[in-house]
Amino acid sequence: MTTDPNPAPRAPAGPPHASPLGPLVPASADLADYLAADEVIDHDHPEIRALAARLRRTDRVATARALFEYVRDEIDHSADVDHWSGAYRASDVLARRNGICHAKAHLLAALLRAEGIPAGICYQKLEVLHGLNGIHFEETGQWVRLDPRGNKGGADAHFATEPAEERTAWANDPDAGNFHYPTVHPTPPADLRAALAEARVGERGYGHLPREL
Repeated sequence: MTTDPNPAPRAPAGPPHASPLGPLVPASADLADYLAADEVIDHDHPEIRALAARLRRTDRVATARALFEYVRDEIDHSADVDHWSGAYRASDVLARRNGICHAKAHLLAALLRAEGIPAGICYQKLEVLHGLNGIHFEETGQWVRLDPRGNKGGADAHFATEPAEERTAWANDPDAGNFHYPTVHPTPPADLRAALAEARVGERGYGHLPREL
């Protein structure tokens, strides 16, 4: 896998507004890259656009919250229901209403982009590589982690609009080598996309995934 150029094994000390999970920086300086549709984050799909429009609220922050909570709470995580869809393309995840963490992050990114809210994918090193989202809030100019994995089995992720408020599904255990990578990717790295494509319907577990970037 491609090595992240700025690994962050521990959250550095910083100002009060800094994330407790470490810095978060975009891989691209062009926000347009975080609004684009591609083969994984296919927000040009009519079903994604229709759902995004249905969940739209009166302002961008409220819309982002509604989209996040929908993916977190209404799309099953495969492990929670022991039904493994193998889906990772955003439109397929929506159609099957089921996927692993990476799949749910791809769907959330697509829904946010459909509403003109820049969003990308970021990662956490756990026993396997965990996928979540980085979202750019125009109101503050900051990137914030959101984790739509689903709050079952001890997971406890919540919506945040400031880095200091970030709360992802799983806490880091530094003794186990856990940490959040700092980079927000516009789309999953090519090697990870190839690994995700190895999943098959009904195939349990995460054996197809890399352990780290």
